[in-house]
Amino acid sequence: MKREGTTPAAAPHLAHADDQLRLMAKIARMYHERGMRQAQIAEELRVSQARVSRLLKRAGEVGIVRTIVALPGGVHTDLEEALERRFGLDEAVVVDAAGSDETMTPALGAAAAVYLENTLGGSEVVGISSWSATLLAAVEAMRPARVRLVQTVVQLVGGIGDPRVQVQANRLMAAFAQDTGADPVFLSAPGLLGSAAARDSLVRDPTLESVMQLWPRLSMVLVGIGSLEPSPLLRESGNALPEAEQELLRRAGAVGDICHRFFDAEGKHVTSDVDDRIIGISADQLRSVPRRIAVAGGARKHAALQAAVAGGWVNVLITDVATAEHLLAASEDGKS
Repeated sequence: MKREGTTPAAAPHLAHADDQLRLMAKIARMYHERGMRQAQIAEELRVSQARVSRLLKRAGEVGIVRTIVALPGGVHTDLEEALERRFGLDEAVVVDAAGSDETMTPALGAAAAVYLENTLGGSEVVGISSWSATLLAAVEAMRPARVRLVQTVVQLVGGIGDPRVQVQANRLMAAFAQDTGADPVFLSAPGLLGSAAARDSLVRDPTLESVMQLWPRLSMVLVGIGSLEPSPLLRESGNALPEAEQELLRRAGAVGDICHRFFDAEGKHVTSDVDDRIIGISADQLRSVPRRIAVAGGARKHAALQAAVAGGWVNVLITDVATAEHLLAASEDGKS
């Protein structure tokens, strides 16, 4: 029986646990706050270095030490991971870019250049859409590689247009080929013809056939995303749809396109007679390419971008912060 006026002694195993926690906390502070090496801690506390290592690991497991990653300015991995989870993307790159197309385009292009330099493998067969100021900014920001990064680069849609701006499409292909060591394959035809008959006649040309036979071999495509209203570059090229046809597609639900293949707000392909007049990769061919990289941003592209990622047209997205936040918010609103 215990005597009155006395306090029972703590159970031995509880006292041992408290001692372990105190030692664990002390070691954790010495290591993380004072910057001491494990060997120094072991010597000062007269314990083995193996025990110091075990207790440091345990300190993390029980919550005495908590790791917090502080993102540096201009890095948005939280938004990137959220986009990847929400839309099933293989990768998202989000950059600080704002303002007009004139200010946003170089920032998006620079981010795309870094991404390409870091991820191109060496045996790639790459397709590039012809009429994109953002893609032109990307390839012009790339540094020439010391080794061959790409085997072949091929145009995805006709690159012939108004001579005043056709040089832009040619420069896009030539600069990418030069920077990556690729053999360039040009699609020497307009992107959009006046009739299906004219298109059918032209694609029977052996030169065009040889280009089109490369599309099933593509390992990667690099594309811009168009809103229903054509970009200034596309409009000036002479390959844009007339306003009347834009209105017909709008009534059919179209919100954007990739390589003149239009889709609605859910990302479903909007078929029309326009498809029969395009000299370019088909929607099915495009979506079967393993890596499909889109570089686009800005408020004008929000609806088209939302549809493109929702419909699986692309699986790598390079965009700006405001657009990333919009895509996530719009997707969340759609669920509610």
